[in-house]
Amino acid sequence: MYNFQFKNPTKILFGKGQIANLPKELSKDQKILLLYGGGSIKKNGVYTQVMQALSDYDITEFGGIEANPRYETCLKAIELIKQKKLTFILAVGGGSVIDATKFIAAGAEMSEDPWKIITEGLPVKKALPIGSVLTLSATGSEMNSFAVITKEATQEKLSFGSAKVYPQFSILDPETTFSLPKRQIANGIVDAFSHVMEQYMTYPVNAPLQDRFAEGILLTLIEEGPKTLANPEDYDSRANMMWACTMALNGLIGVGVPQDWATHGIGHELTALFEIDHARTLAVVMPGLLTHKSEQKKEKLLQYASRIWNLNEGNDEERIQNAIKRTVEFFESLEVKTKLADYDVRPEAISEIANRLDKRLGNVGLGEHRDIKKQDITKILEHAL
Repeated sequence: MYNFQFKNPTKILFGKGQIANLPKELSKDQKILLLYGGGSIKKNGVYTQVMQALSDYDITEFGGIEANPRYETCLKAIELIKQKKLTFILAVGGGSVIDATKFIAAGAEMSEDPWKIITEGLPVKKALPIGSVLTLSATGSEMNSFAVITKEATQEKLSFGSAKVYPQFSILDPETTFSLPKRQIANGIVDAFSHVMEQYMTYPVNAPLQDRFAEGILLTLIEEGPKTLANPEDYDSRANMMWACTMALNGLIGVGVPQDWATHGIGHELTALFEIDHARTLAVVMPGLLTHKSEQKKEKLLQYASRIWNLNEGNDEERIQNAIKRTVEFFESLEVKTKLADYDVRPEAISEIANRLDKRLGNVGLGEHRDIKKQDITKILEHAL
């Protein structure tokens, strides 16, 4: 196991009725920006719960955060914060709203263009405090320090991270997810599954506890995910799903082990260019990446085959290929398609994606060994034809 330092300062308030505890987490001296997305919180009752809980607080609203939060929209929120001298941001929504909140919180304390945080690695020296009320289980953004932002003008979807943007608290009430469309539920299952795989599916470093944590989350998603689709108001399944998605990317399973993140890097390009749902790009890319890197990831793939899919018969190659096949079948069972053609992406787009990533990465490749470069990206995506 590698050396590591681990600290996660986010307080979690989990379970039904927890929105009523918002006043215990906020001060009446704070001037709060309430940030949300397309307005679904006003239809499912979450907005009403939040506003009732904060009826005595100074609230300014900003809606319209996109499913892939736009840099351009975030700038408008930053301008509003500076204009009204707001001091706290409360995100009410899914991962996209929380990601936007992190970028806005950092940008509001800067005089420079906040995009430089992402493209030039400008350190986040200060950020407004933030909290969240989660309404969609998927990204884990409610309990981590990372965010992904899209710049529409350049068709770039890029990430950043800073300890300054951990939420101070996050409220996770499974009942807020009852009204989600099945597409979003399925996306959340695949997204969380991919988060675990990016930290687990590398090479062994004798970290059995992290492996068992990761495998426990994968098995929970496989068992509980379909139940949430079959019965949207099954509280227990929604609760298990919500906590699994949070645990998938709150840092715990990634300490002391190598991490990959190539599937995400390639998937972001598909979203930026073709507006494909984030989770669905991961379902397209992951099988090809596992196939292309099957020799390098052999030990962990065999472990995955045995512990997750109970595949213990046949030679190593057969077990690995069957494990990848079972992964694809799981995604497809959620009605998440895994081929480029399913999203009207033509084969010639592969070279464009590979060229874009090659230009951005330079000599540094993707993956746990930093060896996934232009030619590899091409082959990975060709598996999805």
